[in-house]
Amino acid sequence: MYLNEDYRGMGRQKPVKKLKGLAHFFAAATYSFGGAKRLLGEAAFRHELGAFAVAMIAFAITGASFFQYVAALVLFLLMVAFEALNTAIEEIVDRVSPEISEMGKNAKDLGSLACLCMILANAGYVAYVVIFSHLFGI
Repeated sequence: MYLNEDYRGMGRQKPVKKLKGLAHFFAAATYSFGGAKRLLGEAAFRHELGAFAVAMIAFAITGASFFQYVAALVLFLLMVAFEALNTAIEEIVDRVSPEISEMGKNAKDLGSLACLCMILANAGYVAYVVIFSHLFGI
């Protein structure tokens, strides 16, 4: 599609050698930690992290069960995954389409909607555990 190979990032570089076994595990872990470091640069993620800490304090005060902590952790990890994917979408759109385009806007808006759904799921669960389950006994 492109005549200029350098434009695609495929200049004269040698292909990357695939690691196997334990080396692959450590390389993958390094990439994951790099992603976590990048995600910490996002204000939205830092807000979500702070909200999770507040929720855990509220769980401790209200005496949440072990299962409720586990469910909250699973929901939070899903929110982290959604936030990471949303950030990846935003980075790709900004790289591929630096000008403002309807398609780029739609991609970013859909990623944002996915994050909002996870935020609402987390907030709803925390409200249920803290307010309805422990304070009202529902």
